[in-house]
Amino acid sequence: MGWLSRLFPGSKKKEAASAPTASAAPAAPAAGGQSIPPAKVGLNGEFDESGMAKRVALAFDEDPELDDIDTLWVAQLSSKVVLKGKVPNQQILNKMVAVASKVDGATEVDTSEVTVG
Repeated sequence: MGWLSRLFPGSKKKEAASAPTASAAPAAPAAGGQSIPPAKVGLNGEFDESGMAKRVALAFDEDPELDDIDTLWVAQLSSKVVLKGKVPNQQILNKMVAVASKVDGATEVDTSEVTVG
């Protein structure tokens, strides 16, 4: 099991070449012609309240240095990525922060609810 399937069961990224990438989903037009804020763009360019958190989980899955850690969760609060739980060491947490920071729409990564060790 990976990050995305564990944290967001049933969420899947379409395998089309035109689908947004985990790190650079464009602001897609919403109903009424308005753009979707980057933090609310889902895996496939649709509006999704948890879109950025899902794209962060997908980015973790796509990084060969990050295995799924079943004691850590990813959430979002507006454009802030929130990591909660426990990680084995500081190096892994630093890598996760670096990966999450690169996801389109992320303005901050909050690790205040993460314990190391």
